[in-house]
Amino acid sequence: MTRPKKLKVGILTVSDRAFRGEYPDRGGPAIADWLAQALMSPFETLRQVAPDEQSKIEQALIEFVEQGCRLILTTGGTGPSKRDVTPEATLAVMDKELPGFGERMRQISLQYVPTAILSRQVAVIRQDSLIINLPGQPKSIGETLGELFAAVPYCLELMDGPLVRTEGKIVSAFRPKSAPTLEELEKESR
Repeated sequence: MTRPKKLKVGILTVSDRAFRGEYPDRGGPAIADWLAQALMSPFETLRQVAPDEQSKIEQALIEFVEQGCRLILTTGGTGPSKRDVTPEATLAVMDKELPGFGERMRQISLQYVPTAILSRQVAVIRQDSLIINLPGQPKSIGETLGELFAAVPYCLELMDGPLVRTEGKIVSAFRPKSAPTLEELEKESR
């Protein structure tokens, strides 16, 4: 098995106003900044901004998968308003749902705000890609990724994705004791 050597991450900001240029995208840069601090393995990011339209969000997610993004992180469009359709678009393109991610994100956010119960974030797999809907606010993105990302490297590994090392001061990736070490896996993939 040949794993990709570098993680390619798609970052999708969903916002009508950011798409129209009425204000700057703050969510996408917050995700990119967090990844730059947390990942020790080689990675690259691709970024897009989409309006709050289900078909446009679906199209962007599919494009990221086709471009080889093994991890796709969205921000925005997960609340209860009529225009919030990011979860619907994400579920529409999925092969498998991973409900534990959404459950965990709400648990994390509930530590900070009672309105976290209004969030409808989901996570899915499409082909070889993990897609996760994150909150829309930069502060919430950091809080959520700081805890949630511990499970992401192993998930990507189970999907035959690249091996991802994290900076322990930011987030410690979890590995089951029964799993081969990263060193063993790296040796195998050479």
